[in-house]
Amino acid sequence: MNHQIILSAFFLLLASCLASAKSDRPIPQLINENGRHALMVDGAPYLILGAQTNNSANYAAALPDVWPVVEKMQANTLVIPVAWEQVEPHEGAFDFSFVDTLLAQAREKNVRLVLLWFATWKNNGPAYAPEWVKLDNKRFPRVISGEGKTLNSLSPHFRTTLEADKKAFVGLMRHLKKVDEQRTVIMVQVQNEVGTYGSARDFSARAEKLILERVPEKLLADLNEKQGDWKSVFGKDADEFFHAWHIARYVDEIAAAGKAVYPLPMYVNVALRNPFNPGKPGQYSSGGATDNVIPVWKSAAPAIDMISPDIYFRDHKTVSRVMDLYAREDNPLYIAEIGNDQPYARYFFTALGHGALGFAPFGMDYTDYTNFPLGAENLDDETIGYFAELYGLFGPMAREWARISFEHKTWGVSEPVDTLKDKNLWNAKTTEGEDGDKNGEAYTQRLDLGDWTAEVTYGRPMFWIAPPEGNTPSSGGAVIAELGNNEYLVTAFRARVNFFPKRELEGEQFMMARVEEGHFENGEWVFERVWNGDQTDWGLNFTSRPHVLKVKLATYKTD
Repeated sequence: MNHQIILSAFFLLLASCLASAKSDRPIPQLINENGRHALMVDGAPYLILGAQTNNSANYAAALPDVWPVVEKMQANTLVIPVAWEQVEPHEGAFDFSFVDTLLAQAREKNVRLVLLWFATWKNNGPAYAPEWVKLDNKRFPRVISGEGKTLNSLSPHFRTTLEADKKAFVGLMRHLKKVDEQRTVIMVQVQNEVGTYGSARDFSARAEKLILERVPEKLLADLNEKQGDWKSVFGKDADEFFHAWHIARYVDEIAAAGKAVYPLPMYVNVALRNPFNPGKPGQYSSGGATDNVIPVWKSAAPAIDMISPDIYFRDHKTVSRVMDLYAREDNPLYIAEIGNDQPYARYFFTALGHGALGFAPFGMDYTDYTNFPLGAENLDDETIGYFAELYGLFGPMAREWARISFEHKTWGVSEPVDTLKDKNLWNAKTTEGEDGDKNGEAYTQRLDLGDWTAEVTYGRPMFWIAPPEGNTPSSGGAVIAELGNNEYLVTAFRARVNFFPKRELEGEQFMMARVEEGHFENGEWVFERVWNGDQTDWGLNFTSRPHVLKVKLATYKTD
């Protein structure tokens, strides 16, 4: 009997220790130091190698069509919606059974989760709100256009809508706190592509009264503007800035309430306007965190940790500009969505060069839906393979890369000339460099590393100095991280990387003193071999096989 009592006490103590160990796992958080950012998961920087499902894959019956794609991609994170209509189908009656099923399966697959809260806004409209919300326009009013038309967007100016959404979101966060001691969920997106199409703002009677009021002091101070009402302060931008402020305040209140219960990192995603040809508010999703109103959102929504672009432009110039605009000292770059077709894959390198926390192609499941021409026409093994090769390269060193990116400078580029295998889609094809480019400048990119210049070229034979001609289709890219003085970590696909000193050398010569190929294990670099001779004489040639190099640059005196 005494033996049984001792054993029972031992197992109770063991169970208690295990439970304590689980609950002691740190909550994921976003941190910022020296203008660089990190998503901390289990207390260490984490790189999201994401796969986002189609919108309506958020049911247990659909998950068997999700996990095979996640596995083929070698993704470490699944990005998937949780809809207000499924967790509160009847007002006040909550059902989190899908969340529980999702958590259990993700843990079994050893995959982390980012949850997307589809509620007041999903791409401008309330499609994923419960019927008791979206069919009651009196209690939950929609936006009224300047012409008096009732639009599909719910207005941000009514407490009834905000309080109902907030109550459901807090319920979700309370449930996650209770059931996710393992921290399977690492981040939450609050709403989806907020804003309004068809009108710059709400012109309802309530909105018309509010726009005549003084601009909030906080926004005036943050934008360094003088006091006045919205129209006198912001002029032609007043309608859009007003709408952005009120949507951002609405979203911020929901995020803050959720964080008060369980403080996971929270972000918003953006239906972008074209940075070179934006059009007018309402032609794009007015009030969302488009590039022109990022400062308004930053002022209005301090509980939102980052503003993240959804990229469906195919061309290199526009994608690069979007990343430039959203990678800021006060805003980590996270590619919340990007098209799942071949041309988009190479932009992973550009994102990492901007210090991105992650990358999540959209529509990665077998639920029989495609958003072509924004994405791939067919989600076949070839299409999945474009992303799988990238995740296969970075997966084994995802933690190490995230740490290096947080602690050091990074540079990344993707092949700049856009070619497609078949159709000319969404102005994706360019002719730059395709005719008459005798020196290959169109296929050449140069990166300023400080003391050194890195040159990246595409479409060259390994053992030759012939001008680059590009890949068909465009698929190359490279990324470089500074490890120390004159030392760099370098990897690429279908590209040549070379280095040159920036200053004029007098009485000195330059060389790559040592090029090591290796890999990371348990956070430590494991040496495999040295590249030299043919492997370095013409630069560092990367093919479709993964290679990770540590490069040491040096000069030596010749007199």
